[in-house]
Amino acid sequence: GEPRVTDILPAPGSDGTRLLAAAFALESKSEHPLARAVAAHCESLGMKAPEVSDFRALPGHGLSASLGGKELAGGNMRFIARGCPVPPAMAEDAKRLAAEGKTPLFFRSGNELLGIIAVADTIKDDSRAAVQQLRDMGLHVVMLTGDNKLTARAIGAQAGVDHVAAGVLPGGKERIMRRLQERGQVVMVGDGINDAPALTRADTGIAIGSGTDIAIDAADVVLMKSRLTDVPAAIRLSRATLRNIRENLFWAFIYNIIGIPLAAGAFSGLFGWEMDPMFCAAAMSLSSFCVVSNALRLNFFRLHDAGRPEGRSAGLQPMDISLDLGEGDAGSPGEDGPRTEAPALRRLSIYVDGMMCAHCEMRVKDALQALEGVASALPHHEEGIVDMELAADVDEGHISAAVTSAGYEYRGIVRAAQPTGMEPKRLRIRVDGMMCAHCEMRVKDALQALDGVAAAFPHHGDGTVDMELAADVSEKDLAGAIAAAGYAYKGTAGQDGL
Repeated sequence: GEPRVTDILPAPGSDGTRLLAAAFALESKSEHPLARAVAAHCESLGMKAPEVSDFRALPGHGLSASLGGKELAGGNMRFIARGCPVPPAMAEDAKRLAAEGKTPLFFRSGNELLGIIAVADTIKDDSRAAVQQLRDMGLHVVMLTGDNKLTARAIGAQAGVDHVAAGVLPGGKERIMRRLQERGQVVMVGDGINDAPALTRADTGIAIGSGTDIAIDAADVVLMKSRLTDVPAAIRLSRATLRNIRENLFWAFIYNIIGIPLAAGAFSGLFGWEMDPMFCAAAMSLSSFCVVSNALRLNFFRLHDAGRPEGRSAGLQPMDISLDLGEGDAGSPGEDGPRTEAPALRRLSIYVDGMMCAHCEMRVKDALQALEGVASALPHHEEGIVDMELAADVDEGHISAAVTSAGYEYRGIVRAAQPTGMEPKRLRIRVDGMMCAHCEMRVKDALQALDGVAAAFPHHGDGTVDMELAADVSEKDLAGAIAAAGYAYKGTAGQDGL
């Protein structure tokens, strides 16, 4: 539906004006539907968005920018908690809002929490009808969202979907597509940049016409009127078209199997059957006329007529589609199902230079996933890294050639391949002085040169570096490497999963 702002909760020591000004400055730079809702609310109050610099969107987390020498950040609670403490009362408010089906957006300025703005994404009038039509056609409907579980389950219950996967990052949607494809053919419907990888991975990708250009480019079908009821209508039309094609093939083959031997005189000696050549020519034309006439019946097809239920309402039993997605990735509106074992894959991360946007990511993804042995590739253009999952050994030369053929530069391996079940120790540290992506690369290179550091992922927006350690590394070595790169080490922020 159309998201709208429902609640504005300033933090202690802040006020609504400061909260809205910071939110407007950030959200006016974003194309996300929730960001547009906040920006529209501020515009309705006659506000003007302050100009920010160093704007950065962090998919699945939030936004960051600089204003008046201070860092502004907005997003989910976990992202904001990296830069400032969240009072227990505000955390409880967020849970309450989520339980009401609203999305709580946190905002901070520097290390000061400004408050929460809640946005409700009310479902469209036709959403529940569209979901019910899909279920009646024997299809199982899964809702994928980056929202928290409480909000997602509330919306999922309203829409009547079979399953809800909540807290899913962009790469997680693509992984869920692969899991579902193990159970059958998958249709993905989406409208945002974050949906593009999943739209590409699905057997059929359907984009909403009012969505982003990236989603439309990644999809196979575009709904020009942006009505969800057009999704079951499109499936209905495709089924009718395939049925029509099969009928035409059947009658064309039967007609020719009988007509060609008869015209050739094959039955004259056996049964005395013969046909005048003029009648043969007329019969051939009649065959084409029958096929074309049958195809033209599609003009009378009632696109939006749900008609007789084809699926569960007609006796088809639901399929178990429980997903093993890890903590925070999936949830069902009703109950938890049995978990399935994931295939044994190995992870490999590589450096790729030249990626500037989501379109670049899609080109690199397609090039790498075309390689034999590559189960999936998830590029991050902000960091210049591609996380890959390998089902078999892949020669580094082949990886380099695939990246080069896509128009980008391969710069080597970040983290060597390892089984997905063997998770390295994680450590987060604080680093002062990082201002841009170039700063991040300097810090990354310095840290990954240390023995024991498998990977480092700096975030200049909140001044942190997430690290994966293959062995223990002393704080002295970390501080020395960062100082040598020209930045200041400010201690550890957390470890083991943070």
